[in-house]
Amino acid sequence: MKTKWVTCVILMIFFGLAVNSNSVAVNTSNIDKVRDKSVLDDQDKIIIDDFLAEAIRELVITRDFTSIAKTRTVILSKQKSSQGQYTTWFSELVRKHIQEGFKQAQTVNPQERQDKVLVNLLILIDGLQDLQLTDLAMSMLKNRNMVIRYWAVHCLTNPGIIKQLNSSTTPSSVSARAIAEQLKELIESSNPEIIVQIAQFAANVNILQGEELLGQTADERIERYADWTVKHELYDITLLKLLTSKIPSASIDPSMPATTTTDSKPAIARRFAQLYSYVIQRYAKGSVTLNSTQKQHLVSVLVETEEKCISKLLGRPQLTIRRALERNNIEALLDEHNRLLGTETIPGQLPSMLGFDYNTTSTGTIRTAPIPLPDPPQKSTPDDNS
Repeated sequence: MKTKWVTCVILMIFFGLAVNSNSVAVNTSNIDKVRDKSVLDDQDKIIIDDFLAEAIRELVITRDFTSIAKTRTVILSKQKSSQGQYTTWFSELVRKHIQEGFKQAQTVNPQERQDKVLVNLLILIDGLQDLQLTDLAMSMLKNRNMVIRYWAVHCLTNPGIIKQLNSSTTPSSVSARAIAEQLKELIESSNPEIIVQIAQFAANVNILQGEELLGQTADERIERYADWTVKHELYDITLLKLLTSKIPSASIDPSMPATTTTDSKPAIARRFAQLYSYVIQRYAKGSVTLNSTQKQHLVSVLVETEEKCISKLLGRPQLTIRRALERNNIEALLDEHNRLLGTETIPGQLPSMLGFDYNTTSTGTIRTAPIPLPDPPQKSTPDDNS
């Protein structure tokens, strides 16, 4: 399945590092002694500094993947200690040396090699899960290389970072809002692998801006369906599940004027319904223009969403869409679409239960049906999902 292959490439691209390394394993004997001490002094801080300088230098200059992975593992294994001062110093010094590593990477040639160095440093940041390092990851968010961008986003959206951002401290809330603002700027220019990470962050971080950000990721996918440029439809399973998870808890900010659009429960539900409608309509209208892989992906989205989302929202198992697809009955599929989501004259079951509509038409009347998907472009599509 090509989508899974693309994800593997993104996650494992750094395997492509050239071999023939002459690197030497990082010496850990001194730092191990420091970690076991109950009281630290200035000399101990120098030992931590020397260890990190050597280890991160290895990440920059080494070309063998196995050696790089081992070095990262060694650094991560020395991050924690029962001695609070050690942990504080480690965080401060690892930040300094990763920042220096980024600077050194800018001097590396060719560009491909430089990109791999940056990826390795970002993977280290991701593993450390230290809020003090988030600004370093943010500096890479707009990199033109999507693998670098992917890992920069991952550094900011991994579960460990989200857990810290969801603490009750004001600095964490400020950091969460700052990250959300940075991620917002990436949505239109990033690939689906990155967008789904942003959506996961948005759905799980405890700030009001999270609902807005989640809505914007859905809007981006909706737009791509509307103009028939959507890629890797399988990612919409995750997005539709995330939207579903937020429908019961979506909130309205009381400080926002009534005329301002907010990502309230109706707005989240509306996006869920419109996106799912477009998935159904794309499958129904794409019998000629879509290739077999695209159709298989759409079937997976339709069936999984019916089982995990529609059933949850309605409070009972739903199998009508699955059965229509099994019989290849497009008419039955569209009938169920209309029953669930609505028509131009009759609100659907979901809008009625969840209290939303599809905004207004150009004449100002309330829409009771999802926006129709335009007909597909009249051109052949290669038999892949790229």
